[in-house]
Amino acid sequence: MAFAGLLLGMGLALGACSFSPVYSGALADQPMLNLAYAKPNSRLEQVIYQELSLRFAASSAETAPLAKVSASRSVTTEARSVTANPGKPRAVTVTATLTITKRDGTQSAPVTITRSATAEYTHSDQIMANNAAVSDAEERAAKAAAESLRLGVLAALSR
Repeated sequence: MAFAGLLLGMGLALGACSFSPVYSGALADQPMLNLAYAKPNSRLEQVIYQELSLRFAASSAETAPLAKVSASRSVTTEARSVTANPGKPRAVTVTATLTITKRDGTQSAPVTITRSATAEYTHSDQIMANNAAVSDAEERAAKAAAESLRLGVLAALSR
């Protein structure tokens, strides 16, 4: 009997909750989500622009807000180990800053969001394998940073 009462109470509590999709309703009507993208200056920036343009509408209008990304990377040095393992764990951290500037004639301050993401890879004595591993880790970290930027934009616009 108590279990049935608990289920009924939970059903009523959850019935009061409402969920709304991120890409519809009031948030989807935000003109700030129709972005014009600046030209990338590096492969990392290109990956971030591609990820953002997949999630937000791309606009070629002169009054569309301009999204500009700057991205940098840093590689952690290997940790000293007493084992003879030829594979050494390393990590790449990508830090991305997104600045959205309105171009509709209003004098509002630009929205600036900075996020970082890290991806791990294994370093070995093979140069080609190392280059491929670093490139893959950079792309993974850039995609994760872009996703974090997307969530930051949605949070900034929902206020």
